[in-house]
Amino acid sequence: MGIVLAAFAFGAQAADIAKGGQAYATHCATCHGANGTPVMPGAPNFRRLDSLMRPDMQLLTAIRNGKGAMPAYFGVLRDREILDVIAYLRTLS
Repeated sequence: MGIVLAAFAFGAQAADIAKGGQAYATHCATCHGANGTPVMPGAPNFRRLDSLMRPDMQLLTAIRNGKGAMPAYFGVLRDREILDVIAYLRTLS
């Protein structure tokens, strides 16, 4: 599903912050820290709002495809789960 179609398909549904927190704890906290303060050098600090100033679909693409040392999560997390993680990240700052 393309990015535009994914945005349309998910636009009507609210993200689930609780599920996003669970997915974050499982897949992200090792490098990005349990509370969003990075453990791995170079990882973004999600406690600072400027890390998340990009649109959801840009963040989804970066997580899906991987970026720098972060592996791609395409095939590991569905787009809906990634959007849940993004919503959770926005609660950390």
